[in-house]
Amino acid sequence: MLFGVCGGLAEHFNMDPTIMRLIFVLLTIFGVGTPVLIYIIMAIVMPAD
Repeated sequence: MLFGVCGGLAEHFNMDPTIMRLIFVLLTIFGVGTPVLIYIIMAIVMPAD
């Protein structure tokens, strides 16, 4: 909810933002890849609404 990355991705994929945020949290907890780094990069790269 900081930069709207999960909300923007959810809108792009026609999903509920809560589900996208839950997926992000689960990926962060289980350490698949580097979700926090990806989130920061996407916050910089994604256009504002």
